[in-house]
Amino acid sequence: MLVVAIDIGGTFTDLLGFNEKTKAFIQAKSLTTPAHLVQGIIDCLTKSGIEVRAIDELIHGSTIAINTLIERKGAKTALVVTRGTRDVYIIGRGNRPEAYNLLFHKHRPLVSRRLTREVDERVLASGEVHAKMDRASIAEACRALADEGVEAVAVCFLHSYVNPDHERAAGDAIRKALPDAYLSLSHDILREYREFERMSTTVVNAYIGPKVGGYVSSLKSSLGDIGFRGDLSIMRSNGGVMTPEVATERPVAMMESGPVGGIIASAQVGIALGFPNVISFDMGGTTAKASLVRDGEPTLAPGYYVGGYASGHPVMLPMIDVVEVGAGGGSIAWIDDIGALKVGPQSAGADPGPICYMGGGSEPTITDANVVLGRLDPDNFLGGAMKLDAAGAARGIAEKVAKPLKIETVAAAQAIVEIAISKMSLAVREVSVEKGYDPRDFALVASGGAGPLHMIAIARELHIPTVIVPLFPSHFSALGMLVADERHDFIRTAFSDFASVDFAELVKVYEEMHDEARASLRHSRGAEEQIALDLRYVGQEFTLSVPVTLAQLKAGNRKAIRAAFDALYEHRYAHHSPEEPVEMVNMRLGIIGKRAKLAFPRLGKARTAKAAHHRDVYFADAQKRVRCPVYQRDALAAGAQIAGPAIVQELGTTTVLFKGDDCKVAPSGELVIKVGGA
Repeated sequence: MLVVAIDIGGTFTDLLGFNEKTKAFIQAKSLTTPAHLVQGIIDCLTKSGIEVRAIDELIHGSTIAINTLIERKGAKTALVVTRGTRDVYIIGRGNRPEAYNLLFHKHRPLVSRRLTREVDERVLASGEVHAKMDRASIAEACRALADEGVEAVAVCFLHSYVNPDHERAAGDAIRKALPDAYLSLSHDILREYREFERMSTTVVNAYIGPKVGGYVSSLKSSLGDIGFRGDLSIMRSNGGVMTPEVATERPVAMMESGPVGGIIASAQVGIALGFPNVISFDMGGTTAKASLVRDGEPTLAPGYYVGGYASGHPVMLPMIDVVEVGAGGGSIAWIDDIGALKVGPQSAGADPGPICYMGGGSEPTITDANVVLGRLDPDNFLGGAMKLDAAGAARGIAEKVAKPLKIETVAAAQAIVEIAISKMSLAVREVSVEKGYDPRDFALVASGGAGPLHMIAIARELHIPTVIVPLFPSHFSALGMLVADERHDFIRTAFSDFASVDFAELVKVYEEMHDEARASLRHSRGAEEQIALDLRYVGQEFTLSVPVTLAQLKAGNRKAIRAAFDALYEHRYAHHSPEEPVEMVNMRLGIIGKRAKLAFPRLGKARTAKAAHHRDVYFADAQKRVRCPVYQRDALAAGAQIAGPAIVQELGTTTVLFKGDDCKVAPSGELVIKVGGA
């Protein structure tokens, strides 16, 4: 098979392919084309030299879904709700997370009140129909929305997660009245209670649906035009892949489809090297992202808030737990009103890019700072395919940072890097310390074009003893897509006192979700399942997701499930209450379709590494430039050892080793670095 993965980032579009017959990797990188994203994909395929007709499967991850939402460039969307709930979506939650923020604002709805229409119907929380749906009211809502020229419609009736019959009937009526409108029914997107969160998730799906659906269709047709005849798969936020048809129906599932590929790859690399517990860290051109992997499994979150918890849009679909900070290679360094140096979250992106890219950028960035410090080689960026303007970067930092702060240019560049490292260290702490884990018990896996440049400094700050730089770090998300399995997640609210829960009913709910999952599974042979129950102590608001087995459900093994909940609660909060009653809220099912595993080649052996040349690099601990050996990574053999300070260059990224660091090349090619002083 020839399998190709393409990841679109904020600055670069990355391609990584693997030919099973020749055991050869193919990689390419091109600047992202924000105005026409598909063009960046075509550019990468052209650069790679791959015969498009020979590709058996192409896996794609993109930020188009989250960008459409953040930039508010989605469709004109309407919302149809149960009479009496018109303002639920606008009001949202009554909490105020930032109590002393005078400029605080709640989420800004994607649907106006004028485009929110009420329908006469009512289903109770038990699923019983209290009032049948009035067909005249749905017809009136359709007429009004047609007159408004809406492009998408979200339908979210009260308690439809239990009984979706009214929603289905309303959906049929809307399809007939507005055949060109994109339609999202809440029970198809999220069958979980909490009306605001369910409504928000459904609205987001409808809002981004036309643009994402159009993008997926355009991608398929553009690939077809250049000869692609293989299978197209789309990366989704839960770490699995899905078909284009599922992506078009549920675009909200691909919110973080790009970054999660690197987390999947981090888990597999960690297991292969004997580090089942790792922290994946991906620093690209726009942002840096951290995620925790424990016992070889990425951490799944039940949902997240696009735009931040305080004023973002809730999207309550399972996704890999990622913490993101605005610190990428293109993050801009600037002086605030009181004269303090700040870095990000503004980014120069791909257009105009950092000053050194010579694309018209005029604001100093983290990449410019690394050029000034000598960490990046201006003549060997992207393997020499792109020259950097070192003098321009130095001028920009001198004028915009060093002069206002009255410090030397090199000191200003070092300050920019140190501020970025502090921000990124907080992201690593958030996925570890704040979840009850000691980061010193984990290895850091550094990826992204800027990750290996900064990762050892982050490890030193957090006393993490081991850093792993994997193969193809600047294409690592694409590598993760090559090894990702197909995955579909389902959730069903099944509220009950745990002491009296009906396990026979739970098994029926499982079977319904199982049948739905199987219907959308492309790789069904050897598929695996993950079942969990959301439990909490009576009186609590939120739950913990407790893994269970089908055998435990069929046997009604209440005692074992309760013990697992208490143990998980103890780990998370350092206490538990075995005498307190527990209630069940939701049941979750993840079904994983196993894709064929790729057999990657191994390196030849050698004990020593030979430097290609030397160059001067500034190190803060030495307070001066140090003459460093520079190694070409593709010339390193398994077993080769390098002592810091040193630089390891490769296509797309550079690894910086400090004094006291020891690097050894693993048999499969990864750089395993023992951090000095950690």
